[in-house]
Formats: sequence, C-alpha cells, structure tokens
Amino acid sequence: MRKTYFILMFIGVLFLSACGSKNQNISESNPLSTEDTYFGLNPPGMEAELLELNNMSQKGWELGGVNAPNMKEFYLISTLETPLRPIVISFRKENRAWKKYEFYDTGGDVLYSKDKYIERTDSGWSAIKSLGAPFDTIPIMRLTASSKGTLVYDEATRDGSGILRYSRLINGKREAPKPFDARINTGKWTAHPFIAPDESYIIWDSEREGGYGDSDMYISFRQLDGSWGAAINFGDKINTDGEDGGGYVTPDGKYLSYCPRCSPPYDRMWVDAKIIETLRPKTEK
Repeated sequence: MRKTYFILMFIGVLFLSACGSKNQNISESNPLSTEDTYFGLNPPGMEAELLELNNMSQKGWELGGVNAPNMKEFYLISTLETPLRPIVISFRKENRAWKKYEFYDTGGDVLYSKDKYIERTDSGWSAIKSLGAPFDTIPIMRLTASSKGTLVYDEATRDGSGILRYSRLINGKREAPKPFDARINTGKWTAHPFIAPDESYIIWDSEREGGYGDSDMYISFRQLDGSWGAAINFGDKINTDGEDGGGYVTPDGKYLSYCPRCSPPYDRMWVDAKIIETLRPKTEK
C-alpha cells in the first residue's frame, strides 16, 4: 500500500465535516487550496490527459468506518477515484449476508447508489433508504441527480436496448419516471448519464450512426423552453474508435473525467470542463 496518509486524512476531514453540519458547504469546511484538493496532480487544460490515479490509494479502504446504531450497517469513506468522485461505502446486512453499496458524492445532501440512497443528517449518515417502485425493479447501472432533485438513470440490458429516463421532484413528491425523447434515446448501449447540478446539460454515451467507432460520448443542452437539444458528439478530441463513455464532471465543476476505449486496465482521462461550453451551439450562448 502506498503512503497516502495525507490523502486519507483530508478526505476524512472533508466527509466528517459534511456529516456534522448538514447544510455546510464543503468548500467552506475545507481550508486547503484548489491545488491541494487535487493532491499535487497537474490539472489538465483543453486537451485531455491521462488521470494518474496510481499516485493515490488504489485500495481506498484505509479510512475508519462507523456502525449504524442497529449494527446492521457499516459505513466507511473510500479514496477510490478521489478527489474526482468522493465515495461513501456502506455494507448492509440483508438476509444474513452483507451487501456492498457505493454512494457517490455530487455535492448535495443526498447520495445515491442505483435505487438506494442515504442522506446527511446532523449526526452523520441516515440508514439506507429505497426509492421504491418502479426504481427497485429496474436494473440501473448509473443514477445521477441534479441539485433540484431530478434523477436521470439508465438500465442494464443484454442487447443494448436500454434507454435513459428521468424523474423530477415536484412540490416534494417524486414523479413517475419518464423516458427522454429520441434526441437522447437513439442508437444502442445508451447509458452512463450525468446531469449537471443546474440541469443545463446531460452527458451520456451511446452507439449511434455518425460516431467514431463503438460507443461515443454525447451531450445535450437544456433549451430555453425546457426541452433538450440535439445530441452533440464530443468529437475526436474525446472519442476514439473504441468504446468511450462513463463521463462525469467533478463536484467543483472544473473537470470532465471519462473512460477512453473502456477496456482493461480501464484508464481514465480528464480535461478542463470548459470544453463543454465549446460544444454549445452559438445560438444558445
């Protein structure tokens, strides 16, 4: 195990601060500079670069954890893919066996793991909760949420016929999921969505005509009338002749990370998130 004491200490402080003060902004509880936040990595510019995660913990299991009061759930904080996607790991005892859940932090007070979620409270994390039907009947691979509570998720299929759906939070009530229209749900292997916190765009990957190879990464911008614009390919600066995807923007909004060719050893690239604005149609700027 590489020496990652500083990394572990900082991430622990970050999450414990978030837990102890429900509405406290993470950046306000973090006294370190932006450079320190990325642990000495040289941030990329407008050209994508390999994300050297081997400089960090590859196991990511060394932080201390805590048992829930009922002793049937155990939480710990992982450094895996930190600092791009802070993560809380929970082991939950179900039917006499322990099941693992991974809750990714997107900067809000609710963290999701497919059809399950946990909430920050004044004393820590809530127990694992279920989104209920119909979410718990869908084989979700990735579920992402905006700051307004809108959920966007995909579904795992054997033939690539899965589509993206969304569900808004209206007056505190969760609406029934709805499929996106053909501007997003076109082609095969449509998956791995990421919705911007302010709902200004959605990123996903799909295999469709006019692409560079297998699955490519696409983006759709929110229109003035609330609809979603045409799918825009990220271009050959991001996409390759292989299977590209799994993109997400860091919680601070500064960098876009994605998986090029998505084959072992599953390296990740990152690039300045300003690249997103270069794709926005001029009429929308």
